[in-house]
Amino acid sequence: MKHINIKITGKVQGVGFRETTKIIANQMMVNGFVRNEKDGSVYIEAEGEEIFLEEFVNWCNEGPDRSRVENVEVSDGEVKNYRNFEIFKK
Repeated sequence: MKHINIKITGKVQGVGFRETTKIIANQMMVNGFVRNEKDGSVYIEAEGEEIFLEEFVNWCNEGPDRSRVENVEVSDGEVKNYRNFEIFKK
């Protein structure tokens, strides 16, 4: 089990990013959360098996159809044992 923090910048708010991220995370057996940030970015905490997290990060670099991802920053974090994947509203 591994925990990563992801910050995604670009045109990533108002394009269904959070909703699509939840669907993809559930398909990939990744737990955690996604939320919009005040600076226009999207922040994700994700936990799961390393192989699934790699695929998840690959997807984050693409994003949903209407998004335009400019940068994805990934850092390791401490495992928090999330039970599911949630969308956090502001």
